[in-house]
Amino acid sequence: QEQLVESGGGLVQAGGSLRLSCAASGGTVSSYPMAWFRQAPGKDRKFVISISTTGRTYYADSVKGRFTISRDNAKNTVYLQMNSLSPEDTAIYYCAARTQGLWPTAGPNDYAYWGQGTQVTVSS
Repeated sequence: QEQLVESGGGLVQAGGSLRLSCAASGGTVSSYPMAWFRQAPGKDRKFVISISTTGRTYYADSVKGRFTISRDNAKNTVYLQMNSLSPEDTAIYYCAARTQGLWPTAGPNDYAYWGQGTQVTVSS
């Protein structure tokens, strides 16, 4: 069973950048489509960005041009580079793996494995 561990969250000022990491064990990130979701207080978990096994990417409109996803197969890690952050990006960010089915997909229920999340707070 694949285990995912996120890191890299923290407090940043508006306009700043952060890079989140998602380290996998028990499986390989190159084997599955991987995604990042986020959940703000009192709100549902929402899709942010995803990468296919072949490196194609799929973005939520809210992060296009600001966020990028990448994968380092040698380190078995997926990254989320976030630039031009705004207070609206404040949330817990989760890494997820999709083990079967078509891609792209933005539904949280379509992803089988999840990390514990990492907090990102953007101050104004």
